[in-house]
Order: sequence, then C-alpha cells, then structure tokens
Amino acid sequence: MGIRLKDLSKLGYRDNVARSLVVDIVSKHCKYDTKEQIEMTLSDILEHPEFYKNNEIWNKLAERLSPTIIAKEFIAYDLLDEPLMYKTYGGKFIETLAKQQMNLAMRLPVTVAGALMPDAHAGYGLPIGGVLATDNVVIPYAVGVDIGCRMSLTVFDASADFLKRYTYQMKEALKDFTYFGMDGGLGFEQEHEVLDREEFRLTPLLRDLHGKAVRQLGSSGGGNHFVEFGEIALQENNVLNLPEGNYLALLSHSGSRGLGAAIAKYYSLLAREVCRLPREAQHFAWLDLNTEAGQEYWMSMNLAGDYARACHERIHLNLAKALGVKPLANVNNHHNFAWREEIAPGRMAIVHRKGATPAQKGQAGLIPGSMATAGYLVCGKGMEAALNSASHGAGRAMSRQKAKDSFTQSALKKL
Repeated sequence: MGIRLKDLSKLGYRDNVARSLVVDIVSKHCKYDTKEQIEMTLSDILEHPEFYKNNEIWNKLAERLSPTIIAKEFIAYDLLDEPLMYKTYGGKFIETLAKQQMNLAMRLPVTVAGALMPDAHAGYGLPIGGVLATDNVVIPYAVGVDIGCRMSLTVFDASADFLKRYTYQMKEALKDFTYFGMDGGLGFEQEHEVLDREEFRLTPLLRDLHGKAVRQLGSSGGGNHFVEFGEIALQENNVLNLPEGNYLALLSHSGSRGLGAAIAKYYSLLAREVCRLPREAQHFAWLDLNTEAGQEYWMSMNLAGDYARACHERIHLNLAKALGVKPLANVNNHHNFAWREEIAPGRMAIVHRKGATPAQKGQAGLIPGSMATAGYLVCGKGMEAALNSASHGAGRAMSRQKAKDSFTQSALKKL
C-alpha cells in the first residue's frame, strides 16, 4: 500500500524531506496496512514525533519532524504492576502477541474486567477478539477503527433450491447492488433516515463527514468484508421462530466505512493528548465519559454504529428487490463497539468488544466461518466470565494483498 503526495499534504506534511521519508518507509514497511491505518499512524507521528524516536521503522521521520513541543493539559497515568485476572477461551490456539496485548489492557488503572475470545489475534491496542470492561471511560482504540462493524443475516421466503435455479440472477444482482473498495460507493442514490440525523449537525467533524456518509451508504469497504447468498438450515424451535427447513439467506459483513474511520482517528489522537500512558500502552488512551470529549465520542460512535446498520439494510433491501424475494427474519449484531452494561449484579461498566460478538442470554448472534466454510446462527448463553461475548468469526489466514503476493493463479487452481 503506497501513499500519494496529495494525501500527505492533506495530513499536514509540507516538508519535502519528510514527505520523501514517508513515501520510502510506507513502500517498504506498510504493504499490508490499509490507507486508514497508514494515515492514522502518520497523523500520530506528526502530532507526537517524540513517541517514535526509538521506533525502528519511524525514527528517521520522527527526528526530521522534531517540532517545538507545546504544552497541553493532560493527566499522566501509571499501569498496574500485574494484570487483573481474565478468562481466555481456546488459549492454545491464540498467538502470543494477542495475549500480551490483552495482559497490557488488564493493567490499565480503569480496567475492571476482561475476556479473550477463541479466535483472538493481534491488533492495534486491544487485540481483535478482546473484550474489556472499564470504569466510565471509553477507549477509542479498544472500539476499533471500523466502528459498529457487524454481521447481518436475512432469511427469505424462498427455499434453498433458489440458489441453483437463479445462480446467474444472484451473481448479476451482487455485481449491480454491492460495492467493495476503500473509496467510492454505489452508482445510484441511496436513501435512509440515518442521513437526516441531528447528530450530523452537532460537531464540526460530523458536519464535514456527512457528504462522505451519503456517498458511501450501502457500500461494503474491504478487508474481510463480504456479501453472499447461501443456504441456512433451521432446526425445530430455532431462535428465529421460523418453521424447520432450509431457506435462502443473505449474509453480509461490513462496517461504518469512512465515517467510522475518521471518528476513530480524530478521537484516538484526542485521547492521547489528554490521557498520557507509558509508551507501550499509548493506544489504550481513554476519554472520560464525564467530559465533553467523552460525550462527543460516545455520540459519534453510536451514530457510526447506526450508519453501519443502515448500510446493511440498504444492501439487503436492494438485493431482495432485485430478486423478488421477501424477508422473513433478520439477525443483526455488531462488534467494534462499546456498550454500557451490567457485568455483575449492581456493577455497571463500559464494555468494549473489538472483534467480538455480543452474547447476552437468549440473544441471537452470527459467527461466520472462515472463507468457504459454514457459519453459525447462535444463541447467547449470557456467561459472566466471557462478559456476555462470543467469537467474531469470518477468519482468514492472511490479507488479500499477502495472498496476492504469496500465490499464483495456477497454484490456486490446484488447491
């Protein structure tokens, strides 16, 4: 993944030497990072180059920037000496770095509980698959960049043999009514009440993002996001209360697009300005929900979550209309979010689920399988030790770019 000089100018990089360093570093070390991840890192270096002077990758750029530091109001915090105890599920299958990241999260002075899901893997700050409960603070990086990313399943009034009879029509509908890629959107106008929400007028950031939200409504982004038709086998007494049988279903996985990414970037940097942590824990900087900044982020996060849901609703509605099928039931739940929940009798906390599925007792959930394998419609058990959470699913062994670099077309055909 490269970066354009035009994008560097937008980020505030004016010095030609610094720009040259960025282009060189990104081309060598950021091949598998998304544009949003690269821009977030570059913005952070520009704001806090002192944090990167000992970084093996970014130290030359940090030295070049070397600004005069302007003192800002902040509070410095220390970590606990030892992490709080937490439950790990499927620990033998989880990489060491993900466990180390979770241990670090459990040393935050605001942490009250945590859990690690069986498909956890390393991320930025809180590992993907990490669940973290905090005391009235929200950690933007523990929510994640793709705020409100979710799974949505619609079961239609058609039997599973629809898949064989109308294969061509489904393929054409997917081409016409879905859009994948970091930029852009569908080629026709989408409408949804979320675009008229008052929140879009309440902060300068959200006002600036409204146009992008309009353009990207109903699109899916990239990464491991997907839209696919398939067969769902419902057993008797299922969580959807539908008759037993095999139905046509549509499953989608995507989030809040550029809206959520921009919110995450802005408030992550703001959190690091007001909440100073040891260098290894900087990504866990939080915003107190009793502050204006904390309330702004909470409002913006919820708007992004509702926008993500709206994207799925448009995708499912467009495809249903194109194929002439009607929905019988829908399950829609999200990860990369924070909730105010009762985690134990009388104990309220802010529960961050980064790549983890809510699983309150009786709550319907979706856990897609890895690529080309079956997914699962599940029902939450409400397990306190897991902070009422379950796996994310939708796994893959490597990124798309890494797969392109690792395999030839002929090798794939032999698999």
